[in-house]
Amino acid sequence: MSSPTPPRRTTRRPLSGGKVFRGVLDARPYPMPEVSSRDWAQIPPRQVRLDDLITVKAELRLDVLLAEDSTFYGDMFGHVISWQGELYLDDGLHRAVQAALHQRSTMHVRIARLGDDGAWLGA
Repeated sequence: MSSPTPPRRTTRRPLSGGKVFRGVLDARPYPMPEVSSRDWAQIPPRQVRLDDLITVKAELRLDVLLAEDSTFYGDMFGHVISWQGELYLDDGLHRAVQAALHQRSTMHVRIARLGDDGAWLGA
């Protein structure tokens, strides 16, 4: 008896990101492996332009965005996945929007590469 093949992720075209982001999705188009905070911490941060990023969250909570400590907890750098030639903002949408509101066109992020099969390749 053969094991069932996993469902294939359909590639969707991102909606326009306006003048801030390259595009906006409401879900991850890539298979996300189990990754720890320690795995992310191994990747050095670097600057990336906001208009090179495709977000994977279409909504954010205004109360979280405006909270004084909204960037205090967790990693201080956004998490970006490089997959199939695109850069996806996986975590850090609030930081990215705050950067845009402060007239900044870049932000510091950690960029991890995924193989086409979703394998974690690190930096």
